[in-house]
Amino acid sequence: MMHALLNNELFVLTLVIGTYLMSLWIYRKTGLAFLHPVPLCIGVLILILTFTHTDYSTFTKGSRMIDFMLGPAVVALGLILYEQYEHVKKNFVPILITVFTGALSGIISVGGIAWLFGADKVIIETLLPKSVTTPIAIGISQRFGGLPGLTAVIVVLVGVFGGIIGPYILRKLKVTSSVARGLAMGSGAHGLGMTRALELGAVEGALGGLAIVLMGLMTAILIPIVNFVIDLF
Repeated sequence: MMHALLNNELFVLTLVIGTYLMSLWIYRKTGLAFLHPVPLCIGVLILILTFTHTDYSTFTKGSRMIDFMLGPAVVALGLILYEQYEHVKKNFVPILITVFTGALSGIISVGGIAWLFGADKVIIETLLPKSVTTPIAIGISQRFGGLPGLTAVIVVLVGVFGGIIGPYILRKLKVTSSVARGLAMGSGAHGLGMTRALELGAVEGALGGLAIVLMGLMTAILIPIVNFVIDLF
């Protein structure tokens, strides 16, 4: 019965929205970072699919409307960027330098650690795009011989972890610049990082969204260069 319902788009849409709203209510009541509605909603949905023995492909068919709405949701970020255009224009060069440094350090650090622990090339390629939003990371992983499914899992975990502890770290380091906080959250934790950045302020949210786009672009450019250097050794 439940398996059949999860093939129904209206039921899945209601389930996902209802689960998210419940997660949001819990988050607002508790104020605990690890109970942020995005990871909490994901966890609840995973439990539902597990206990109903529903495979992901079945759930995907029922959630096509949600997948479709991801496109307009991403485009809507352009409005936030437009509203904060002066901040972007004034800090354009520092933004490029910051995101480039973040992309390069993210690739080198995870690739270097994996290499030092003896990981083979497939695992290294799977890990390299870990700081990029999921659709771009999967494409990069496929292109260079990684495991796209594992890449997606890693990207989600990185986003959840960064989204939860990012604001805490920024407070402890006494980072007060709205531009710096937004870039840090978007570069380090992509989608969820941008969501948490929006909670910090409109400027942080706009710069977080911009960081996601620039991280994807720069990572796609830098990974072939890093792979060329790796092949030399």
